[in-house]
Amino acid sequence: MWGGAPLSMMILPSEYAASKTRSRGPSAQPNPLKRAIDIVLSSSALIALSPVLAAVALAIKLDSKGPVIYAQERVGLNRRRSRSQNGNGNGNGNGQNHHEHEMPAGWDRREADCYGRPFKIYKFRSMVTDAERNTGPVWASASDSRVTRVGKLLRKSRLDEFPQLWNVLRGDMSLVGPRPERPTFVVSLTKEIPDYPRRCEALPGITGLAQVKWRYDTSVETVSRKLQYDLYYVRHSRLLMDLKIMAATVKVMARGEGAH
Repeated sequence: MWGGAPLSMMILPSEYAASKTRSRGPSAQPNPLKRAIDIVLSSSALIALSPVLAAVALAIKLDSKGPVIYAQERVGLNRRRSRSQNGNGNGNGNGQNHHEHEMPAGWDRREADCYGRPFKIYKFRSMVTDAERNTGPVWASASDSRVTRVGKLLRKSRLDEFPQLWNVLRGDMSLVGPRPERPTFVVSLTKEIPDYPRRCEALPGITGLAQVKWRYDTSVETVSRKLQYDLYYVRHSRLLMDLKIMAATVKVMARGEGAH
């Protein structure tokens, strides 16, 4: 239950545990119908919401210095079909480079590449420029001083995620799927949660089953909890489930039950 509202397609962690005894085969082949829906809905949304997006861009520009759109590297779909059971395959990289500051000291950047194809995700900037200059990569927290005034509204309503409709059109993401994570967090979380890379067996999404159940990641504990829903989605995703998740996402946005 999210915010006291029951969601009929949601599962309980106990259901996920039971599902682990089922087939562990690779994720299904790409669904042409799902891709068609992604293209139609994302392009339609970009056109219909263009006045809203323009207003958001103006508000960001007037509120604080820095770019309107923020680009950040994330780990996407793992197109390799042969991996070890716990997701720590050998990996051969894909020839793309990561920024040095994205990777923890002592890690080979190819270690992140083996989990999925890296890509640039786009968001409306909700924090001050160079927010991680003094801290390095960290999760946002409640009452995070780095979040701007407009950013608080964007994150609560999740309007900051709307530029990712462009990622959907490009094929980097789907409307629904596990949220893509940053390379540095993928590498470190895999050490704590061996099943974590299996999220990359599905195309990442703007919203997902875990997102309508939980807020943004704040700790390894919340990540572990949300992973249960992500892996359930990877195994059992259907178009009907996608539609229900989209409907639940609209409710979350309308109630302002987004990030801190």
